[in-house]
Amino acid sequence: MLGVLLVTFPFFALVLCGYAAVRHALLPQAAIPGLNAFVLYFALPCMLYRFGSTTPIAQFVDPALIGTYFICAALMVAIALGVSVRRVGWNDGAFGALVAAFPNTGYMGVPLLVALLGAAAAGPAIVTIVIDLLFTASVCIALSRLDGAGTHGAARAARDALRGVLANPLPWAIILGAAASAAGFTLWGPIGATVGLLADAASPVALFTIGAVLARVAPDGAAPRRRRSRDEIPLALVKLVVHPALVYGVGRAAIALGVPLAHFVLIVLTLVAALPSASNAMVLAEWFGADSGRIARIILATTVLAFLTFSGAVALLT
Repeated sequence: MLGVLLVTFPFFALVLCGYAAVRHALLPQAAIPGLNAFVLYFALPCMLYRFGSTTPIAQFVDPALIGTYFICAALMVAIALGVSVRRVGWNDGAFGALVAAFPNTGYMGVPLLVALLGAAAAGPAIVTIVIDLLFTASVCIALSRLDGAGTHGAARAARDALRGVLANPLPWAIILGAAASAAGFTLWGPIGATVGLLADAASPVALFTIGAVLARVAPDGAAPRRRRSRDEIPLALVKLVVHPALVYGVGRAAIALGVPLAHFVLIVLTLVAALPSASNAMVLAEWFGADSGRIARIILATTVLAFLTFSGAVALLT
């Protein structure tokens, strides 16, 4: 366990550094959008492209991997909705489901899993990003429009979600990387070196940015305040405990039924599920008028608790 903590500590320490920088006014809140833009449009796409271009194409089209994670994502949305939708309504309930089912794989998971398990972990983790962007986020946004939004509310939300996916550079970086892998294409030396520099910057800047975003939306920060729904800790535990347990259980059942799901892939999928919630859920909650303060508290809780729960999951599974 100590060995695992020695690997995971620097990742969570960088999140803490970003949090402390904003809370103590060392980094102005006005700088956070710039950090996010650098990570989202420059560093992280380069990192995903690099991993994608060096990952065997078979990992991107593995039906067992895709089916297992897809089923678990759908079940997680249903479970999280069951926890709170009757109490908070479809809009807040759907974004609670999103934050419970969407791990922070891009900003935190890929570099952390590669550090723990080696470069082979990147491929399965990247596939989960595509599933969560295309399915989990889109479905939750569509469900959020069922609160009396009219007969076309869900359909309009689904179209908005699809436009958001198409405008997101991350899936395009993954697709281009997979295409490069399939074609055996390599970037021209100077361009490859530039991509490499940006890719190397992705992990530390992304982790620092997570902390900065969480500090901005901390209880006495800028996030809108509403009456507490009292489901933040239950949903955080659903994310950190139920989600990885569900993925592992479904994966083991699939293997027992003869599905060709590699044990290593199952470990990667389980650890992806054990990651804290993705911070972009708070941005989406603000955009669609949900209780972003509640979502921020869930993300903050999962990020703090994951230092122990994620490290424990690694110790149990590896």
